[in-house]
Amino acid sequence: MTGGLSSLEPKGRLAIIAGNGSLPVHLAEAARAAGEDPFIIPLRNESDQRFEGFETASANIADIAGFDRLFREKRIDRVVLSGGVTRRPDWRDIRPNWKALRKLPLLVRTLVSGGDDALLQVAIGIIEAQGCRVIGAHEIAPGLLARTGPLGAHSPSDEDRRDIEKASEAARRLGELDIGQGAVSVGGRIVALEGVEGTDRMLERVAALRAEGRISARRKGVLVKLCKPQQDMRADLPAVGPSTVANAVKAGLAGVAIEAGRALVLEEEKMIAAADAAGIFVCGIDPGLPNGGLPDGGLS
Repeated sequence: MTGGLSSLEPKGRLAIIAGNGSLPVHLAEAARAAGEDPFIIPLRNESDQRFEGFETASANIADIAGFDRLFREKRIDRVVLSGGVTRRPDWRDIRPNWKALRKLPLLVRTLVSGGDDALLQVAIGIIEAQGCRVIGAHEIAPGLLARTGPLGAHSPSDEDRRDIEKASEAARRLGELDIGQGAVSVGGRIVALEGVEGTDRMLERVAALRAEGRISARRKGVLVKLCKPQQDMRADLPAVGPSTVANAVKAGLAGVAIEAGRALVLEEEKMIAAADAAGIFVCGIDPGLPNGGLPDGGLS
């Protein structure tokens, strides 16, 4: 994962705003390996990782003035947004500074009624109004991006490929509405769409439906995760990891398909070992390629 920052020509320091999950840790380690001294800003009530050996200062997600102060004190010129955020701040908790005042009405409207992608766009605009450049996680750690084709020992069957096609279409349409990034198809039938609860909770729902007999016990099905068509690659890329595989197994699925080049794979070795042991596939698909880029057959 080294070399991801060489083309960015850094002048100041890199800040990693850390939500929940392991992605911020991976990015901090990748940045250090590339010669950076990243400054970590764990979000209060969100970040659940330890950043031993890194300089950190926690912040409230709505404290715009506080972020600006940290950026100036630490000479930050680039910022990466990473990890999950489970709670939207209340608009009454926003602490703006003068640089953010022009965007404040838009931020409040988006907090009240906008989707996640729309909110991230506003957040990026506010950060850049402070004089920093927002960059994507894939620019720091390009090795985390999913590649096309099977990642482990198992490949999708013809029936799985049909489910991949069906779930891909559902995920694309869901993304257009700025709702979620994932969908589950079982036997060509969409049985679950990802909402604000996230992928793992969606898969728990599929497992419960399966246990209740509301989903076929004979057909396994597939989870597909895609970038939203309008999504800014600098924030909230789809991600899978060991927990995704564990929950896919509990849901009785045959495998997981993610968008190659536009989704992140976390703890790949651990994830693939778990998938191989469970007999399920994990693969990268490219909607722009014939057959989704998968070998030996097509998504038809």
